[in-house]
Amino acid sequence: MVLFLVAGLLAALAGYVNAVMLSYAGLPVSHMSGPATLLGIDLGHLELHRLLLLLGIMSGFLLGAMASGLMISSTVLRPGRSYGVALLIEGGLLGLASLSATFGHMPLSLMLAAMACGLQNALAASYRGLTLRTTHVTGIVTDIGVLLAHRLRRKQIKTWKLLLLVFILVGFIAGGFGGVLAFMRWGAQALNLSAALCLLIAVVYLPRQAKSE
Repeated sequence: MVLFLVAGLLAALAGYVNAVMLSYAGLPVSHMSGPATLLGIDLGHLELHRLLLLLGIMSGFLLGAMASGLMISSTVLRPGRSYGVALLIEGGLLGLASLSATFGHMPLSLMLAAMACGLQNALAASYRGLTLRTTHVTGIVTDIGVLLAHRLRRKQIKTWKLLLLVFILVGFIAGGFGGVLAFMRWGAQALNLSAALCLLIAVVYLPRQAKSE
């Protein structure tokens, strides 16, 4: 049940951040399919006005994933790894992204938010054979579809896997809904709420991490 709660919260966090940045700059930061496609479209039309923004988002996400890989050193979810420290850094990045947006530095804000998402997405890629991604839902929806197809064909599936994937999907959507409402009230400073949530999750996890080491 703890896994369900944490995975749902992290997905909601990513959905929230992505919705805030889409509302603020019109560009996604929690996944790279959108920025990569827009980059290709802009190059095709020779419209390079947002080239630096898109490259900043993609490089930020990449750097975040690299940082996560250096800290965690494994794609398999296991107790005792440095998830708490990674989440503290993610919260700090989101706070800096909010500060940058407040002072009108959109490119830096986008890059920092993307870096936070890249770091989170690389925290754990698998758990008991199930692929886990919490900052985008393409793979989640795909896996839900495959599991439902297996159920229709009367194959045995592990129900907890299906429920966990649905939990992540619902969390992401709920986070996006909250992000839009928060942006309408506080603008890009709404990122401070996501930073606070990230730090709270880290503080709750750190004692568990210490006991597992």
